[in-house]
Amino acid sequence: MNKEAIYERIVQILQDTFDIEAERITPESKLYEDLDIDSIDAVDLIVQLKPLAGKRLNAEAFKSVRTIQDVVDALHQLVNEDSTVA
Repeated sequence: MNKEAIYERIVQILQDTFDIEAERITPESKLYEDLDIDSIDAVDLIVQLKPLAGKRLNAEAFKSVRTIQDVVDALHQLVNEDSTVA
């Protein structure tokens, strides 16, 4: 799965689950400051991203994320770790 597809899925989740308007969501959007995603919301987001990765997501991988692009990059790395090992 490429970064663009991951980004599009994250945007969809943010719109559907958290009622965030599409125009507020950009790769540079800060989860906490710009989108009002708190730690509990972040856990919900990770749970919804799990099917994209096809495996359990390690919360450690997401500890340093601050922006939507950080989430895309972290998820992309996790997805591709699997495919490079196989």
